[in-house]
Amino acid sequence: MGTGGQLISVYPEELSFEFELGKPAYCDLKVVNNTEHHVAFKVKTTSPRKYFVRPNTSVVQPWDACTITVTLQAQKEYPPDMRCNDKFLLQSTKVPPITDVDELPPETFNKEGDKVVQELKLKVIYKAPTQLNDGNSEETGLTGAPRGSRQGSDSISIQAVQRLKSERDAILQQNQQLQRELDMFRRRKGRRNDAGFSLTFSAFAGLVGLMLGFILNLALSSPPTA
Repeated sequence: MGTGGQLISVYPEELSFEFELGKPAYCDLKVVNNTEHHVAFKVKTTSPRKYFVRPNTSVVQPWDACTITVTLQAQKEYPPDMRCNDKFLLQSTKVPPITDVDELPPETFNKEGDKVVQELKLKVIYKAPTQLNDGNSEETGLTGAPRGSRQGSDSISIQAVQRLKSERDAILQQNQQLQRELDMFRRRKGRRNDAGFSLTFSAFAGLVGLMLGFILNLALSSPPTA
């Protein structure tokens, strides 16, 4: 995506999710401010009930960047042919030198008069989960178990561990995002509700930490499937 004339650039240029039934999937977008001005952005989608966007509105300082985490909620069925028609729209416009997104007026992204509001459209792609390739498929087991049975159970165990690692990484990613937002709220001065925001996000971050510890403990303590 070229930066000529664009207030912001987005990387990657499309949202890609590893689609698996009953489990959420995640995609990070990097938003880069290409100008010497403060730029506000807002994220919209054609399927707001399927996705959780954090942050969906923010202000990027001159020549700076920020990360958007988009979560695809757990789905109960596969889409036809793994095709997705969902779209995302990212609006951006110049704003006065402010860093607090709560100070943006409601009409910030309205196209009125000479105000320039740029738009970037992003498509969504679903991918099948990455499957592990067992490189020892031709080796003979030292035990007397049939090769196919042993390899099948080993493959299931490896995939279970890999799935737990993926979930752990996703939780770590969201925990880091929440920590960044917590730091942003802590920097805000002169707002009456600072304490309430900080307490809420601290509690949520602690809950995420407990979930991460439980998953790690499960991954390390569960014996391989025989």
